[in-house]
Amino acid sequence: MAIFSKIGKSADLMFGLTERMDVDLGSLAQNNPEQAAQEYRSMVLQCTGCSDPVACAKLQRSNDHLDEAPEYCRNRDALNALRVK
Repeated sequence: MAIFSKIGKSADLMFGLTERMDVDLGSLAQNNPEQAAQEYRSMVLQCTGCSDPVACAKLQRSNDHLDEAPEYCRNRDALNALRVK
């Protein structure tokens, strides 16, 4: 059961980053829902291997907005590319 808990926490962290970075997951899903779901799932699974989820959670608690993903984020490039500019 620990893996499901870890995936759930990673999904929460990923969703938090997308909110703080103005990544519009809804518009991505509108264009191609199946592909968007696969990409998001891949990003969540990447997040489960994060080197510092505690720092990510702390960063999110102390920031309502982020201009970019943190350096240690395994999804940094993807999140930065998806950010609404």
